[in-house]
Amino acid sequence: MPFSFSKVFTAVCVSTLLLTSCAKSPLGRNQLKLYSSDQLANMGQQTFDGMKSEQKVSKTPVTNQFVSCVADAITKHVPKSVFAGEWELVVFDDPQVNAFALPGGKIGVYTGLLDVAENQDQLAAVIGHEVGHVIAEHGNERMSSSTLIGIGMEATNQLLQANQIANNSMIMAAIGMGVQVGVQLPFSRTHETEADLIGLQLMAKSGFNPQQSVNLWQNMAKASGDNRQPELLSTHPAPQSRIDKLSENMAPALSLYRQASDRPQCKK
Repeated sequence: MPFSFSKVFTAVCVSTLLLTSCAKSPLGRNQLKLYSSDQLANMGQQTFDGMKSEQKVSKTPVTNQFVSCVADAITKHVPKSVFAGEWELVVFDDPQVNAFALPGGKIGVYTGLLDVAENQDQLAAVIGHEVGHVIAEHGNERMSSSTLIGIGMEATNQLLQANQIANNSMIMAAIGMGVQVGVQLPFSRTHETEADLIGLQLMAKSGFNPQQSVNLWQNMAKASGDNRQPELLSTHPAPQSRIDKLSENMAPALSLYRQASDRPQCKK
C-alpha cells in the first residue's frame, strides 16, 4: 500500500478529535477529562508547596489584606462542587505581572500584578479569570490533550518507521508544528477566552464592577507594549481580542452585578 502523508496526519489527529467528547465545560463546550479531581488536587498541592518553598512570599500586611479581601469575595461564590474547602492564598513578592489558581483551592498572586491592576475590581477580574480555569477544569483538559497527542505522535512515528519512510524526523517535526499551531495553541486560546467569560460572571456575582475587566486589559496591553507574538503563535488571545469578547458579554455581567448582594470594599 503506498504511503499517504494525509493518512499519517489523520492518525495524529484522531486523538485530538476525542477532545470533543465525554464532558461539557461551564460554557457548553465539549471536553475530555482523563484525570480525577483527587489527582488534580494532589498535583495542585504539590505544585503550590514547591512554589512556596522556592519563591519569596510577601509579608507586607496591607498588600496581603487587599489581595485576601478580593480573593475571599471571589471564592465565596465558587460552586462547592469545584472545591468545598477553604481556599489558600499566597502573595509572592515578585515583579512579574501574573497570578494563578490551582485545583484543590490554591491561589497565587504576584506583587507585580498590583502595579497593573489599579483597583479591587481589576484585581477581581484577574483572580476571577484564574479561578475560572479551575472551575472549567482546563488543567485536566490540557493534560488529557497532551496525553492523547503524545500517543498519536508515537503511533505516527511507529507507522513511519514500519513503512521505512525517508526523512522521518523532518516529517515528524512538520507534523508536530502543525499540531502545535493548528490544535494546541488555538486550544489554549479557547481556554483563555472561557476563563475570561467565567471570571467576568464570577466577579460580577461577587459584587465587583465587571466593566473594570476592560480597563484591566487596556492596562495589560500598555504594559506588554510591542513585546507580543502574533496571536496565531500565542497561547493567549491578543488584548484587543479579549476586550472585544468581554465587551460583547458585558450586558449579562452587569445584570449579575446589579443583583449582587455583596459590595466588597477592598483598599489597595
